[in-house]
Amino acid sequence: MSLEALDKALELELDALRVEGRAKPPERVIVGVIPPAGARGPRYRLKGSEREFIRMNSNSYLSLSLQPELIAAADEASRQFGVGPGAVRFIDGTFAPHAALEERVARFVGKPAAKIFNSAYTANCGLALTISSATTYWIGDQLNHNSIIRAMRIAGVPSANKAIYAHNDMAALARCLEAVPADMQRVVVIFDGIFSMRGDCAPVDQIVAIAGPCGGRFKEGVVTVMDDSHGIGAFGPRGRGTADHTGALPDIVIGTFGKAFGVNGGFIAASRMVVEAVRQKADTYIYTNPLSVADCAAALRAVDLCDGREGRSRLDHVQAMVVRFRRGIETMGWPSIPGPHPIVPLLVRDTPRTHALVQHLYNAGVLAVGLTYPVVPRGDETIRFQINAAHTEADIDHVLKALATFTG
Repeated sequence: MSLEALDKALELELDALRVEGRAKPPERVIVGVIPPAGARGPRYRLKGSEREFIRMNSNSYLSLSLQPELIAAADEASRQFGVGPGAVRFIDGTFAPHAALEERVARFVGKPAAKIFNSAYTANCGLALTISSATTYWIGDQLNHNSIIRAMRIAGVPSANKAIYAHNDMAALARCLEAVPADMQRVVVIFDGIFSMRGDCAPVDQIVAIAGPCGGRFKEGVVTVMDDSHGIGAFGPRGRGTADHTGALPDIVIGTFGKAFGVNGGFIAASRMVVEAVRQKADTYIYTNPLSVADCAAALRAVDLCDGREGRSRLDHVQAMVVRFRRGIETMGWPSIPGPHPIVPLLVRDTPRTHALVQHLYNAGVLAVGLTYPVVPRGDETIRFQINAAHTEADIDHVLKALATFTG
């Protein structure tokens, strides 16, 4: 059958996205990486451009993706086990690197057990499918990531079984807990550790303190869940994430290997019973092939690096570059949302000016992401900068100089 009718319908839908300002631009293709040299960090080459770019839009906070030890670990695992698992986990698709990574990441985040997924997105969906029921009530932060919102929809959570509290508003969270219907047996309080568009963090210590005393009201308690994809490895005095920063650990931690660890994949870390329930019930775990052994071996090496002197050194450098960048934009009068995380939002607060600044940075050899209306509300237009361990003082100064010469 022809796709002509469907193509026409989809064309109209895509046209509507463009009119609304929500269409994605064409994807830029990275065709080369130029290694660090002298005082400058790595540069990136894009298809169709002769420029060399600094990436200020990468989640690879510790810049581990090109680390020789990770590449060697991935290569060795592939040579030993092959490049693909050939089956789902239940059908002899579990290899030694899968099990080793699960044990290691659980230990890293301070939980008894963990289960790995192809992404943190599918981990969120898998958890919701596992722990949701007709008598489960969900309470979430207003700015939770799309994966959390989508997870509840996939799990079929009805509107009567969920509530949203204003961003990081602990009084609002307490009111939501007080308003949970009496027939609910289980309550899940779910939130991001680091909010990816803003770089601010959840007050985990306060959330745990508020939720804890409420547990006795419900037969199956109140469970706290944190997606700390932007925090794990990149935040806190030991790089353990938002729990490390706030001094409080929620009941369940969801994370990724695709940001600070520089590899791919996600995980759920919790009690052994929760993890076994995930193994038995999570469709996004059961019905798909797992990560490659190369991903697992590289991620395992990344966790080891993060847990030692190398990780602390990189984390210290990232923090120093964050401070340098923040001081620079403050000197120029650019407003931001304060915080120590490597995500540094620049509040432009105007859509055309944001577009102009992104283009100005591009012309100066800087890749950055602009968030504009209607993706964000009018007045919240932002450029999100992300500091990485590979950035040098000269790199940060180059970006600051580009910002200083903007006249739009």
